[in-house]
Amino acid sequence: QVQLVESGGGLVQAGGSLRLSCAASTMNRRINSMGWYRQAPGKQRELVARITSGGSTNYAASVKGRFTISRDNAKNTVYLQMNSLRPEDTAVYYCNVDASGTYGNYNYWGQGTQVTVSS
Repeated sequence: QVQLVESGGGLVQAGGSLRLSCAASTMNRRINSMGWYRQAPGKQRELVARITSGGSTNYAASVKGRFTISRDNAKNTVYLQMNSLRPEDTAVYYCNVDASGTYGNYNYWGQGTQVTVSS
């Protein structure tokens, strides 16, 4: 089982910055890739950024150059540094984790944290 605890969302003005954190607590699971997704009202959930256990990253085109994903493997924690925020970045941000265990592979979602960017 894996439990995800997200933090760091909030309200910020356009051009500002926020840092999201997601800590994974796990029993009998190995954490593999970790990522962030977001869902704006009336829209589908979309990938923001993802990072493998080896540190390889990929980003949505809309955030490339503004957002940075990183992770601390010792703490099973993934971060999303968001700079130059825009009103269109407003959404609920969800942490997502791929994990593996004795009997297979698993995927877990956090509860979501609201990010609101005012113009």
